[in-house]
Amino acid sequence: KMADGTRVASVEELLATQRERYKSVNVQKDIGIQVDVGSLLISDVNVLDTDNMKRDVNSYLKNLTRENTQLLLNEVWKLPAEVLDDVVIAQLPKPTTVLPREKPIPKPKPPTKWELYAKKKGLLKKKRSRMVFDEKSGEWKPRWGYKRINDPKEDWLIEVPQNSDPFEDQFEKRAKDKSERVAKNEYQRLRNLAKSQDTKITAPSTLPSHKNNKYELSRAIKTAKKATASAGVFQNQLAKEGAIKVTGKKRKFAPVVGDMVQERERTSELFEKLQRKHPLINMEKAVNKQLEKEQRSPKKRKTEGKKSKTQLKKMIAAKKGKKGSKGKKIGPKKHHK
Repeated sequence: KMADGTRVASVEELLATQRERYKSVNVQKDIGIQVDVGSLLISDVNVLDTDNMKRDVNSYLKNLTRENTQLLLNEVWKLPAEVLDDVVIAQLPKPTTVLPREKPIPKPKPPTKWELYAKKKGLLKKKRSRMVFDEKSGEWKPRWGYKRINDPKEDWLIEVPQNSDPFEDQFEKRAKDKSERVAKNEYQRLRNLAKSQDTKITAPSTLPSHKNNKYELSRAIKTAKKATASAGVFQNQLAKEGAIKVTGKKRKFAPVVGDMVQERERTSELFEKLQRKHPLINMEKAVNKQLEKEQRSPKKRKTEGKKSKTQLKKMIAAKKGKKGSKGKKIGPKKHHK
């Protein structure tokens, strides 16, 4: 104790406190563990202590993780290391554990035709500067892209060559040549891609590649003949060709003159529709629609507010001024004195 009465901690107590805070780097295991330093992977095959695990799961798993991590770091510190910018860097060896991959390792791309030619001739790829000085404008312009040097869009006048047609549009010819160059470059790109995949690509051609069979040809002939105004009736037929069958529904029109009885019936029916004050209503459909509307409404209605199917029919009939289902005219009740 000190003169003022304060107690001084002993060395053993300080060491015990340090042991609790900093645990030992030496970890003992019943069964040896497998360490793959190259993948920073450790495999612990020891049996779990179920009794300690049931008492406190979190502390047990935390202690087990610390011990395995300590064993892995012990193996890392055994590797050759170097100091770079006040940082110790360890050189990891090649991993020994084969980890599964979702996809196979990508193969190196085969060289293109131009790369093979350049390698054969000893041509070296030189990186050119992107900006080029334009003597006409006295400014630096990009070699390609937007506002590039010698942009053909800026030419408002093109000189006609001596051996060309004087009446030929040079602007149109320049646009056509550009589209042909673009198509040629695309064809060469596809050819290189097909070559890398051990396939062949045919030269661009305007001829159709698909050959139609006799059924497709006969259907095309019939479709072309039916496209005429007479639906193929007056078209010449080929040898051993059957008659063209007209399919589909035809529109039927009533005769202008003929049966006077039918014409009188149609006229009277049209007159009744025009004289009717209220439009025709399908009672069954209208009632079902109203009931469906009430059922779909999100608000909860009381049972007394709901109307039955018969009441709805009577309401619609009252609005129309027609008779009810029992033959009585529905209307407001009259009070007799």
